[in-house]
Amino acid sequence: MRMRPIKNFFQIASLVMLLVAVALLAAITTMHFAIHGAEVQVPALQGMTVADARSQTAGLGLNLDVDNRYYSSDVGAGHILTQSPASGTVVRREWRVRVAESLGPQKVDVPNTVGEDQRVAALTLRRVGLEVGTTAQIPWKAPEGTVLAQDPPAHAQGISRPSVNLLVAAADDEAADGFVMPDMVGLPVVTAQAQLARVGIQTQTPTYVPTAVQPVGVGDAAPKAPVKPGSVIAQSPSAGARVYQNATVTLTVAE
Repeated sequence: MRMRPIKNFFQIASLVMLLVAVALLAAITTMHFAIHGAEVQVPALQGMTVADARSQTAGLGLNLDVDNRYYSSDVGAGHILTQSPASGTVVRREWRVRVAESLGPQKVDVPNTVGEDQRVAALTLRRVGLEVGTTAQIPWKAPEGTVLAQDPPAHAQGISRPSVNLLVAAADDEAADGFVMPDMVGLPVVTAQAQLARVGIQTQTPTYVPTAVQPVGVGDAAPKAPVKPGSVIAQSPSAGARVYQNATVTLTVAE
């Protein structure tokens, strides 16, 4: 008579364990679909118009941000140059996809702002559709706020972004936060090193390159001035680049 209650107990216990197992399996399955159902693949957006890309990403539950705009001679204005994450990447819904938009070929002429007040220079750039990029300051014997140099230089072609970096004069009691690299090509190496040292820029040991003596002139061609030994023929960073006082400049010199 005692075996029947024990048998019933084990039957009930087995049924409960089976129900628990079924519930756990259902929960795991639900979580799997909930997690993977919220994941999507990033589509290929390069070459699409921003409007079409925004529509496609919105349909997948993704957010599209235009982070940068660049000039491009290969991709038409309003079309996407690059994207991040790359196409095919699996991400969660609501993820932000960042793209760079093409402005088409450069048509604007970069104005010369050197010598202008910083505020006037900003207006000059805006009038032609350009923006002020990074602004660096250096103490200089010029009215405070005067533009001393710009990058890219005036009338530059093949620029990538619609912005111009400015180097402006600061008060004598202010510390320089960087400057635009001057053009050292053609200067005697000792002169170039002295000019950089004057503003606290270090130079590596120059790289000397043998330079062949070119003919002065052939036929009706205009005579070419020979490269003087000891003169700078290349530099890194290049002229117009923004550098800081902890930067190291490399000069290549004619031997």
